[in-house]
Amino acid sequence: MTVRSAWLLPGGTAPGQTREDTRLAPVGTMTPAGELTTRQGIIPGGNPFAATGAGAMSLQVGIGRAAVQGTLAQGAYPVAVDAPEVVTFADGSAQFARIDTVCLRVYDGLFDTSGQTLARIEVVPGTASETPTAPALDPASLPLWDVRVPAGASAGVGGIDWSSALTDRRTYTVAVGGIVPRGALSDVGAYDGQYADVDGVLYRWSTAANQWTLYRPPAPAVEETTTGLTVTAGWALNSFRARRDGRAVSATVYVKRTGGALTANPNLEDVLLCTLPAGWRPPDDTEAIASDGWGSGAARVEADGQIYLRTWSPGMSIDTNANLRLTVGFIQ
Repeated sequence: MTVRSAWLLPGGTAPGQTREDTRLAPVGTMTPAGELTTRQGIIPGGNPFAATGAGAMSLQVGIGRAAVQGTLAQGAYPVAVDAPEVVTFADGSAQFARIDTVCLRVYDGLFDTSGQTLARIEVVPGTASETPTAPALDPASLPLWDVRVPAGASAGVGGIDWSSALTDRRTYTVAVGGIVPRGALSDVGAYDGQYADVDGVLYRWSTAANQWTLYRPPAPAVEETTTGLTVTAGWALNSFRARRDGRAVSATVYVKRTGGALTANPNLEDVLLCTLPAGWRPPDDTEAIASDGWGSGAARVEADGQIYLRTWSPGMSIDTNANLRLTVGFIQ
């Protein structure tokens, strides 16, 4: 047996559900879609139900596991395909192309008119049309691949071009609380707080908004400090404040000149003002704005936290008792 389903066959033991059926079928994977329904889909892991051309008009569908939802009364069927299955397509129509759907189908004679009790991979043919669309599927059918069958396609004239004929219809499901991989924003979420990975971006289902909303992690707490700065001889600290919001750090240093006057001739270079506290320093050397209220200059903030006056307006001076304010911002 290559297509197995648990909780489908009657009898309990042979000819009903075997131990292998129970071990292989994903009986614990249930993401609710309603009070008594389950989100149907493929169980992630590897490349389940992969499709590869097996002949001019034949397709091989690989192994995999899935949960297939029937009607409300039926419930969900756990299914496992433990060996590749090959399906064959009818020749194309003479005039128009059509789209056939390869699906995982569960037949349950207690709920449908098939008279069968089995699961299988099958082809549901579409209607040839100038603008073909995929066919509608019966309950308890999980679409896997759409195949475009060109007009006139047959084994005798080259068949189906498998490099361009396939459209991936596989959807995924996980256990409740898990993140659904490769979801789509058009899918309807099952419950408030459900998560889905859409093209590598995390979304959260909002029942109130009835839509998927981009997940934004909680913003880190804003940190502030007014201590830890050390000033160099010849300067006194008026005030210091630093703020970290995420990785963005900004700091304001307000100092007073207590030593002799400093004159720019033409620049002030290597005048060490102060040192930022550990944890509040840039990863690389950066620039800062410096001003005494009358003229503006620049300062250099080094990775070790030391701040140096770098330039000043030629001829300007920083007199004794003059105040100097510096502002700096960087990403840690």
